Amino acid sequence: MKTQTKGNLLAAFSFLLWGILPLYYQYLPGADIYELLAYRLLFSVPVMLIILALLGRKLNWQAVLADKRSMIMALLASCIMCVSWCAFTIALTHGQVLAASLGFFINPLFAIALGVLFLKDILTHGQAIAVLLGLSGIVYQVVSYGELPVLALLMGSFFALYGLAKKFIRFDALTSVTIEAMWLAPLALAYLIYLFATGQSQSGSSWQNIALYIGAAPVTLAPLVFFAMAIMRTTLTNIGLMQYIEPSVQFLLAVLLFGEAFDEIKLVSFSLIWAGLLICTLEALPWYKRRKAMH
Repeated sequence: MKTQTKGNLLAAFSFLLWGILPLYYQYLPGADIYELLAYRLLFSVPVMLIILALLGRKLNWQAVLADKRSMIMALLASCIMCVSWCAFTIALTHGQVLAASLGFFINPLFAIALGVLFLKDILTHGQAIAVLLGLSGIVYQVVSYGELPVLALLMGSFFALYGLAKKFIRFDALTSVTIEAMWLAPLALAYLIYLFATGQSQSGSSWQNIALYIGAAPVTLAPLVFFAMAIMRTTLTNIGLMQYIEPSVQFLLAVLLFGEAFDEIKLVSFSLIWAGLLICTLEALPWYKRRKAMH
């Protein structure tokens, strides 16, 4: 199998795994978000070390500690990711999977905006139209419902900020994720000890519950590992085109399986965002680029 084909399959599989995450979180309705985050951070460290060992890799601590800027940016990335992950988890454990889907549909629009603001990227015509359509979709929801889609905006914006922070980290993908978890693991451990010592832990009600809380680490890291492997084998353009698998699967789960309300307001809002993403996608396709170059 060609390397790029293998990379495309790995990328598609990683986004599919992220897409079906709501199925796991249905077993944790109303979970304590901060306790769940603490478990994820703490157990991400051994999970990542096991993954590195299975791949025949190990951390080069001398190189890691020598790159102080990347270490600081990894801490910043970890803190940013916590906000996005908390919003994502609230959505999945409180019957708002559509909000999670919307968050990841609008994430590319935030990423485009951040690229223009901080990386001096130049907007293409398609990207400019996509941003305007996406903004129109959000504004329509706000005006119609009289409230901001807070969870979706937090997920979309902070995941885009996480991607921006990763641009300034010189570690490889797996090392970066491991260091990010290590930064906050001591704080997570201290918080869990405090919860158990004061009898405030929600996870401690049964061993099955504890297992589900611990499981939040590997189920969220598994797609990240496949994603990291995909990046080494295929192009960012191909990955960008496939990233809509995740929110599409979540959207279908929310509407068809979980029975979340999808009214006319959401239909108009999502349609505007989808139209913008379709324009961006078509513009990024190789045949469109070749045709544009010929004119």
